[in-house]
Amino acid sequence: MTRGIFRALTFVAALAALPACKSGGQKGTASAPASIASVAIDTGGRKVAFRVEVALTPEEHARGLMYRSQLPADAGMIFVFDQPSVQRFWMKNTLIPLDMIFIGKDRRIVGIVEDAVPETETERMVGAPSQYVLEIGGGLSARLGIKRGEPVEFQNVPEP
Repeated sequence: MTRGIFRALTFVAALAALPACKSGGQKGTASAPASIASVAIDTGGRKVAFRVEVALTPEEHARGLMYRSQLPADAGMIFVFDQPSVQRFWMKNTLIPLDMIFIGKDRRIVGIVEDAVPETETERMVGAPSQYVLEIGGGLSARLGIKRGEPVEFQNVPEP
């Protein structure tokens, strides 16, 4: 009986850890690595780093950070797309405000949507092609001095 309860708890824990906004979702080709992924942004005066969940597949892109009631200040989600294009996101079923940092193929920030309002279907984009989108807590971009044009480094983030 104990083994059955352990399996049930393991299953529930696995569900809770699933990646959590919606994008135009392009097909991903790889799965997230077992090691912890991170994204660091060079703001000129310092580097700010985030532990990230990786969203590669259309299903992971669609789920994004939906249904989360909180997000630690040093955490986020990186969306990886096969090809650079104008990415479109919404906040349907996303319960917390988010900043969306759109990153080009050259790993430089091409634009930022700040403080996206939770639980809305308004399309959010920056109008420039991006291959990656980093979602972090709403308002953090401004507080940390993150700006368009800054370089971004990835650790343990799979190539498209």
